Amino acid sequence: MLGCLRPAIPGLGCVRQAIPGFGCVRQARLRSARLPGTGSRSRGLQTYRRLGGGQQDPRVRYLAGAAVATGAVYVAWHTGESPTGRWQFISVSVDEERQAGLQAYEEIMRRYWGRIEPRGSAADAMVRRVAQRVIAASGAEGDWEIHVIDSPEKNAFVLPGGKIFVFSGLLPVARTEDGLATVLAHEIAHQYARHTAEKLSQAKLLRLAYIFVALFVDQGMADLGRSVSSLVLELPNSRRCEEEADELGLRFMAMACYDPAQAVGLWQRMKAAERGAPPQFLNTHPSTESRIESIRRWLPEAERAREAAGCVDPGLWHAFSASLGSGQ
Repeated sequence: MLGCLRPAIPGLGCVRQAIPGFGCVRQARLRSARLPGTGSRSRGLQTYRRLGGGQQDPRVRYLAGAAVATGAVYVAWHTGESPTGRWQFISVSVDEERQAGLQAYEEIMRRYWGRIEPRGSAADAMVRRVAQRVIAASGAEGDWEIHVIDSPEKNAFVLPGGKIFVFSGLLPVARTEDGLATVLAHEIAHQYARHTAEKLSQAKLLRLAYIFVALFVDQGMADLGRSVSSLVLELPNSRRCEEEADELGLRFMAMACYDPAQAVGLWQRMKAAERGAPPQFLNTHPSTESRIESIRRWLPEAERAREAAGCVDPGLWHAFSASLGSGQ
């Protein structure tokens, strides 16, 4: 998602807290009980202690160690490089990702039923034209569907499998096809890099980690971990995905012969439209200012990609268009 304003599908919120130590030991023990018909007492069942202090059943340590080792192998097996070279953990199959996207697609279509721009309308035609051009240049795979939602929201998002939704309120901010290409290329880059699959995989891994902590450490620690992990793991990961989509998107729009320099103007207009954006460390997206700085840093590479694609220099094209308009 663009992240300039409130997204259509909200993310997770969090508050950072300190994690206490593991000094406390919880235990459950069955007291000795007199066996019926005997004068002796049964031996009390062995005390079960969670990790964190005191004497513990060695089997608990072995089980915990085996679980950690198995988890490490699992993570390493499913970790590879993303299109920009960063480490990326994905344990969700393409079919699982596509199924999740289809379910979300049906929900979105029900939610906005009657507000989807009809095929052939001016807004729908422009968005489809730009999106199809960027998709062709990027080589991104997907069962592509493109829809414009009649709504004042200034946002767009993509669902797993290639379902793109653009809110009509974004079009005046985009202004030109170059501005619109900035937005659509960003969303197409999310699909290309399988960012949704990455987030689903991370969520699945965190759920297993919470279960491990609840079983072998402390339920309270597991509850606290949910809040802390959102801030220290999930939010930075989301920002890295957004930054990667910005970088790839800039390259894709350039390869489609749109002017990548126009991305700066788009984000400047988005910044002007922002209302009360949260601090970057609490946001799932980079701040608009940091996005603009990054785009300026990536522009030379994007220009080279545009030149390699055999596109006409944008300055010459604008001059040619101006000369036609003036009748010279």
